[in-house]
Amino acid sequence: MTDRAPRPTAPRRIERLATLPLFHKLDGRKVVLAGSSEGALWKAELLASTGCNLLILAGGSAEMFAELAADPPSGTVEVLARNWQAADLDGATLAIADIDAVEEAKAFAAAARQLGVPVNLVDKPEFCDFAFGSLVNRSPLVVAISTDGAAPVFGQAIRAKIEALLPAGLKHWAQAAKDWRPAVQERELAFPARRSFWESFTSLAFGEPQRRPDAGDHASLRSTLDQIEASGSAGGRVTLVGAGPGDPELLTLKAIRALQSADIILYDDLVSTDVLELARREAKRLLVGKQGYGPSVKQDDINAMLVALAGQGKHVVRLKGGDPGIFGRAGEEIEACAQAGIPVAIVPGISAAQGAAASLGLSLTHRDHARRLQFVTGHARDGQLPRDIDWAAMADPVATTVVYMARATLAAFRDGALAAGIDPATPAIAIFGATRPDEARVSGTVADLPERLGDLPSKGPVLVIIGHAMGAAVSAAIRQQARA
Repeated sequence: MTDRAPRPTAPRRIERLATLPLFHKLDGRKVVLAGSSEGALWKAELLASTGCNLLILAGGSAEMFAELAADPPSGTVEVLARNWQAADLDGATLAIADIDAVEEAKAFAAAARQLGVPVNLVDKPEFCDFAFGSLVNRSPLVVAISTDGAAPVFGQAIRAKIEALLPAGLKHWAQAAKDWRPAVQERELAFPARRSFWESFTSLAFGEPQRRPDAGDHASLRSTLDQIEASGSAGGRVTLVGAGPGDPELLTLKAIRALQSADIILYDDLVSTDVLELARREAKRLLVGKQGYGPSVKQDDINAMLVALAGQGKHVVRLKGGDPGIFGRAGEEIEACAQAGIPVAIVPGISAAQGAAASLGLSLTHRDHARRLQFVTGHARDGQLPRDIDWAAMADPVATTVVYMARATLAAFRDGALAAGIDPATPAIAIFGATRPDEARVSGTVADLPERLGDLPSKGPVLVIIGHAMGAAVSAAIRQQARA
């Protein structure tokens, strides 16, 4: 094993956007709407809700806008019973029209662009500078969904999903955040301190998102702000986060929140790129991974980095594959931080064993076959099989045994288990990259599985599961191999 230095990495570049999502401030500004369809009426109601000064050119159907003009939700609404003219667009911030005739639509777009006014023609994307998306309204929290005009119904379905995920009460917390912002800005705190306050606010909001913030919340937040200001900094901290076995959909919500609040992320080789893409893009990323029998960053160096970076007031996320408490050396990192007085939080993750079992469609325990589950490492400090393995436990016929990091030592493990009396026919399966798109498996018995590992990709995580609970998976694999 050779040493290597931590390597800074960058997030993937943003993939091409069909449109750039923007949110326009329209309060008190002129907006022009031409047309008299049901679609135009809906657009008028939407635009009037922004506080703009809306001019509607309704042709001969001004009466359909009469109610809105008499009682606008905010701003002003003026309705003229005539068709649009180019001069109407002068001074407008946006121009929208619902016009059937293609030539007239083309003329409206040309007139708007000549005056430098962004234009939208309903159901005519070829003339549009911007588009309206499906909205989730928790104002001042607003979520917009766009399919670039390709599938509005699909966008509406996505909107319905988001509506179900965002409690209606979040609008009150969003308004509270807007109300609090001037008070936070007046303190002239450094960026890490401001971020620390808003993280506290967010935790409070997500704790009880359905209720309206009250005086007690204001007192608690004021106390938090006072403490941050008195300390002169946000205070550094370390969060150990389980990245799961690879599939980003297996991340916990708490893990995602930690990634999106990180200043610096120290991550392992086993963390997938898709998981990293969920992190805050501004966060600095350092690869500090270890490769079995390959280049690795020393654990002592990782410990020192955690302490040093958190000591600078940073929120450091230590991102580990699987669960940080299962063969992730979390204990050494917690101890190093404790000795330096650095607070540590732990966000557990789906373990590699759980991910592998789910991918196999099997349970790790079974009333008839496996009444005990045991995890064991196949890789000690010296790279060899640990010398203190309880071989009698490994040979237990009613246990499921999960061996981590066993690629190079599985043959020695097999020999020790056989010597301890394990049934040579005990089903065993090795899984490469569990839950990832490139997942691969080989199966057999505890006696012959080591010789099959060569069929797996040469680099990457391999997990071995041994026990009679694996019998169904091994039988299915054998049938599949026979068909092939």
